[in-house]
Amino acid sequence: MLAIGKLLELTLAGREPCEKVQLTPRGVKLHWLAEGALLVSPPSGQDQGVDLVLSAGIHGNELIPIHFLDRLIRALARGDVQPRARLLLLFANPAAMRRMVRYIEHDLNRLFLGAHADVWGGEAIRASELEALVGGFFSVSGRQRRHYDLHSAMRPSRLAQFAICPWREGGGAQPDALARLHGLAIDGVLLQRQTSSTLSAMTATLHGAEAFTLELAEGKGEDLPPAVLQFEQELIAMIEGRELPAGAEAQPQLLSISREVIKRSSRFRLCLPADIENFAPLPLGSLLAEDDGMRWVVDEPDARILFPMADVAEGQRAALIVVPLEQSDK
Repeated sequence: MLAIGKLLELTLAGREPCEKVQLTPRGVKLHWLAEGALLVSPPSGQDQGVDLVLSAGIHGNELIPIHFLDRLIRALARGDVQPRARLLLLFANPAAMRRMVRYIEHDLNRLFLGAHADVWGGEAIRASELEALVGGFFSVSGRQRRHYDLHSAMRPSRLAQFAICPWREGGGAQPDALARLHGLAIDGVLLQRQTSSTLSAMTATLHGAEAFTLELAEGKGEDLPPAVLQFEQELIAMIEGRELPAGAEAQPQLLSISREVIKRSSRFRLCLPADIENFAPLPLGSLLAEDDGMRWVVDEPDARILFPMADVAEGQRAALIVVPLEQSDK
């Protein structure tokens, strides 16, 4: 296997490869661009006009996406995967990955679309670097632009794998994009209703990419869970230019954010079991959280909980109340 295929090892060790550009025996070019950044180009005459960004490790303690991307890079370097798309593969937050923590100073996934200019530190610098890398990659006009930012929700979920579609002017996800997600073993899509400063929001807003944050299934140990293995199989088919399974009419379940629960003080309390699953139903009228005299009571029919995290900094989101799309304003 080509040495550059050990990108994760190089990134965790803070090292650069001796050779920045290497070719597989089948003519695929691997180009080390910067720390944790690899450009993959198909052989001449085999490019089908798709530019795909795959990013992982924006939160350094989400190990399944990091392990997944490492497997893909090694397969590309061995020649087991023959791409017909240009790929930009990113280990987004090397410093947090080395410490196996969510972030060092600032949540990197809140620092795009100019937000990094308002803070100091390594994550602000890295956000600027990632914006430049993605901007350079998407600089060629007339090509299909896609981006899947890979995450792990860190808890079991009623929907094994789901996507978050960033809001952008002009509408949400197109039917063909949703069909692709369904083919990639994604069970649900959460449609955001307001702007955000995530990495996928940046690629959607600035570059018009078909961009999603993907929450992969949780598992135990180093083995990838079955849903992630299915995602891997179908993603490789996409990368190699092979047709995804038929059924464009089939789409993931669509959901919308009804409310955010924001932690405002140290007295914040989530009134939920610590091991509650993502998308678990919330009984109508139940107390969800309280904080210094404020109470969040569930008043949405068919409400579900998403990303409950009481241990966040004050001012940050501690949970989302989501509802099926037919219950929300379209």
